[in-house]
Amino acid sequence: MRAQEITFLNLIQGEKQFQVPLYQRTYSWGRDQLLRLWEDVSELVEQHRAGEKAAPHFLGSVVLAPGQIQAGGVQKWLVVDGQQRLTTLMLAFTALRDQLKDSGDPRGAERVHRQILVNEYQDALDHYRLLPTQADRQEFTACIASAPQAGGGGNIGGAYRFFLGALAEGQEAADSKGWLEAVENVLKGLLSIVEITAEPGDNVYRIFESINNTGVGLSQSDLLRNYVFMLLPQRGERVYQELWLPMQQSLGPKNLELLVWLDLVVRGHNKTKQSEIYREQQKRLQPLAGDEKALQREIAQLSERAQRFLRIVEPAREQSVPLRAALERLAGWGGQTHYPLALHLLDLVDAGATSPEDAAEALTYVESYLARRLICQTPTAGINRIFMEAPKDLETDRSAAEAVRRFLSGKRRRWPSDEELRAAIRSKPFYWGGRPPQRSYILRRLEESYSPTEPVDFAKASLSVEHVLPQRPAQAWFDLLADETEEGQSPQELHDLLVHTLGNLTLTGDNSKLSNHPFQRKQQILDSSALRMNLEIASSKRWGKAEITARADRLWQRAVELWPGPISGFRPAGEELSSWTELRAALVAMPSGTWTAYGDVAELIGSHPVPVGAYLSANPTAIGAYRVLNSEGKISPSFRWADGSDRIPPQELLQSEGVQFDRYGRANRSQRLTAAELATLLGKDVVQQTSHDPLPDGENAEAAERFRSQLEEHWPEALSGVMATLGFWRRQGGYLTYGRHEETSCFPMLDAGTSNRPHVMWPFALYPVSGAVEVVFQYLKDRSPFDDTEHRRELLQQLNKIDGIELPEAKLELRPSFPLQVLTEHSEEICEVLDWFVHTAALDLARRA
Repeated sequence: MRAQEITFLNLIQGEKQFQVPLYQRTYSWGRDQLLRLWEDVSELVEQHRAGEKAAPHFLGSVVLAPGQIQAGGVQKWLVVDGQQRLTTLMLAFTALRDQLKDSGDPRGAERVHRQILVNEYQDALDHYRLLPTQADRQEFTACIASAPQAGGGGNIGGAYRFFLGALAEGQEAADSKGWLEAVENVLKGLLSIVEITAEPGDNVYRIFESINNTGVGLSQSDLLRNYVFMLLPQRGERVYQELWLPMQQSLGPKNLELLVWLDLVVRGHNKTKQSEIYREQQKRLQPLAGDEKALQREIAQLSERAQRFLRIVEPAREQSVPLRAALERLAGWGGQTHYPLALHLLDLVDAGATSPEDAAEALTYVESYLARRLICQTPTAGINRIFMEAPKDLETDRSAAEAVRRFLSGKRRRWPSDEELRAAIRSKPFYWGGRPPQRSYILRRLEESYSPTEPVDFAKASLSVEHVLPQRPAQAWFDLLADETEEGQSPQELHDLLVHTLGNLTLTGDNSKLSNHPFQRKQQILDSSALRMNLEIASSKRWGKAEITARADRLWQRAVELWPGPISGFRPAGEELSSWTELRAALVAMPSGTWTAYGDVAELIGSHPVPVGAYLSANPTAIGAYRVLNSEGKISPSFRWADGSDRIPPQELLQSEGVQFDRYGRANRSQRLTAAELATLLGKDVVQQTSHDPLPDGENAEAAERFRSQLEEHWPEALSGVMATLGFWRRQGGYLTYGRHEETSCFPMLDAGTSNRPHVMWPFALYPVSGAVEVVFQYLKDRSPFDDTEHRRELLQQLNKIDGIELPEAKLELRPSFPLQVLTEHSEEICEVLDWFVHTAALDLARRA
């Protein structure tokens, strides 16, 4: 085998084709991996455009083996390892080609297409430079060929749509055609790959096995330790015992590695990635080689910084009361975003350069910055970089608190103003913002702002977020809302705009008791609560739009007191509202073959259908605006292509993508993406009352009886079929768990693991009141073997063979549903599908054993 480091362009140049063998898994990169790559590319683009000398970004290795050689044909290579990286880059170039074309640069688009994506003079499959496994091939070639089905519901389509959206937003922010050219140059020439080529006759599968069955490698901190003590032949033993070992034992492996990275960041190396810690620290310490005394001082400084870092992760160690409180609040918030700035502030405190009180005030601004951004659902892209830049960029001629506030108030750092905060609390679906612990944290801090004489012990209280206006209300709630609807607005539409806003949410330990009861019953329960905010809600005579809006304004006043805003009280002129950024991102995230409604988009971004329609009709940057229809599923009569062009009618375009229309021009409702599904596609942590991750805690007889009685009351004709299906599931080795809400959902569970390594999964969730069977692709995609798109697709196809089930393929990462009534006549066919499900999981267990 031979190896060489080359650029991506040099790797793929020439008449060649990279073939992914059958033994490789399907393409599996998701949003997190794509986002990390794009952040690296974006940083290189910025350096390239600024004229800075940028070091190539190392992507990893690609192991290739020569394939069949045909006279006059393309040179073929088997991709033994590295197919995820190759496929990702090809999809990035595909999106770049399409963005160049849409931006009025057809020559640039043609250049990318011919130079990167295809073998221009070859036909059939030889035309494509990359040929994925058969399972991914159709979806991939649809993207390369610009087919209407490009950007489908699988991982391939998801990656293509991710890059399409990232490029569109990047170009919008840069406001320059040269930006796309810079992206092209970076992708071609500044992404470094090690090409490892096998010789003819090598056992390719053995190579693949050896690469993917290696042991645990050395961590970055291990490598640094080995390097440092190699440079300490005389003092090494003493330095290790007195400094390094105590530091290593107090922090643990993960925190030690994090500290070594933070040490670089607070020293000003703010562009260092955690994967490059060893190389950067080695470069910094290299000049000290031969000076053991100086190296010992470096380790001593790192050891001192370790003690400060421990005060961040374990705030109880901090002696100052106000500083400890500020650190505890940020620890309660969670995450590591604030670590670089917090460590820098503790450096200043210990050096006597600022007081603990000043550092505590500075951290209050940090908390405010994070909390306001979550409430306003400001995009999180770049936030880590902002905090990594802070230690280097803070002004030193003023107090630390003032310097932090001025830094976070800077242009493009997006610290929401009081005005934006009020609008967001009134209209944004707070329940879909951030992570569940952060949402609970916001509500907890708002409760603490009441300064109760007997505060709740939140550490011991088992509280969860409660919707006062229920997520799935009874008719009495809709009757109440009907008095407050606007012209042309239904009570359901008003409900959807209000239900997830902060003004409708509280904390309670009585979630299952409150459920979707009428407000009078909820009043009685909330009136006995220990939380002041619940007593305030209970004092209302009714609970509709007026009360929710009024409470939102009261909470806003408390939020402004808790979390002081930026120095400038208003959003900078010309800066776009985050709602429209989120709207464009949602449209790009939609798989081909789906549609959504103006009301769904409005619910997602905290707006109203009318301004959503106005924005889409006027804004040419909104890719996929034709996928937004009215609530009936019809094309809006006022729809016009944003650029004024006379293009194919939107219904024809949607039909070519796979959306079905009836004779009245209404799109198939099963292909509609709800606001919750759009939020899921955007990576929001959507928690729904009717769909939570069930716990494998065995069967509960009381809950089982509740499920059965609800089923018998609401869907008696389906009772025997449902119970026969669940009995079959038990005989296959599965068991049942049940939801905790008033509608007692049922989850057929399967533990396809071992006693040492449980591997719990479930195919469905059954709802006995609403009458739906939810197919939980969203959860299955994280569980082997259904993390393979092809297995989820097969499950979908098997179900769709049954009369009454019509699951769109575009929802392979969501939770589509079919009517519970299907089990009335087709329970045997459902059992056949469940038998296949169990068999597939068993084969996977045997493979992993």
